[in-house]
Amino acid sequence: MKRTVRTTDGRVLAVEDVGDPAGRPVLVHSGTPGSRLQYGPHARDATERGLRLIGYDRPGYGGSSPRPGRTVADCASDVRAICADLGIERLAMWGASGGGPHVLACAALLPDLVAAAASLASLAPFDADGLDYFDGMAPENVDDTVLFLSDEAAARAKTDRDRAEIMAEPPGDTTESADGAPGDGGADDEAAGEFGPALPPVDEAAIASGLGDFFATAMRAALAPGSDGWWEDNCLLRPWGFSLADITVPVLLLHGREDVFVPFGHGQWLAEHIPGVRPLLLDDDGHLSLLQNRVPEVHWWLSEHL
Repeated sequence: MKRTVRTTDGRVLAVEDVGDPAGRPVLVHSGTPGSRLQYGPHARDATERGLRLIGYDRPGYGGSSPRPGRTVADCASDVRAICADLGIERLAMWGASGGGPHVLACAALLPDLVAAAASLASLAPFDADGLDYFDGMAPENVDDTVLFLSDEAAARAKTDRDRAEIMAEPPGDTTESADGAPGDGGADDEAAGEFGPALPPVDEAAIASGLGDFFATAMRAALAPGSDGWWEDNCLLRPWGFSLADITVPVLLLHGREDVFVPFGHGQWLAEHIPGVRPLLLDDDGHLSLLQNRVPEVHWWLSEHL
């Protein structure tokens, strides 16, 4: 089901839910860049568990209005607006990669709404005390971060170029729709090429399984209106606007040692700074394999708290 939600400041948020329409609600925060679309196997797993997966486009992505200058913490008011519109008084949520800080923001700022939260391959704060932010990060990601911090005009121009390259790629025919309908096969190499850094074998396997084609579709949906959402997600590199110490709800944290997008040290740091967290620091996972292989475990754990 697709719908739009209007916020108190007059913006529009695009929302879509899959899984069991009468199920217990679980809101998903997508990565960067990402959209409200859900991976077919995740939707099927949610249906089997009696869960309703709710995705939304963060401001500037897909069908959601831009919100220039937003902070990570600002997502909490958008989530509250979505819950009010859908009539949801209590829910669980998970977020991956760039969605990780956003799910942690909701865990800290919305304890009345959030029963439990799971963070997969999340970034740590850029100013995290005692963390070497770039240690183990792919050079391409390091270069993009340094460019943003040193020359915002050049970084914005590069974001626009990167977006244009993604949109110019012909869509593959192996994508899975939000409800899990398979395509015909044949676009794995194209999808893998959109991720930039050389991937560890576990992430290459995730790409080949169909996850890469889903991401290609989700990114194009997110970037269709322009690059505003992707650019605004640089809020991940600024102060987040909340304290991890304020989290009081149960949090499950997963991070793979083979991650070249968000290095393992980020997961270790977060595990040491989120009160009461249950960490799963996994030697044999990367960044993408968490999404391919571990979401059923996440759904099971969240179900136990709903």
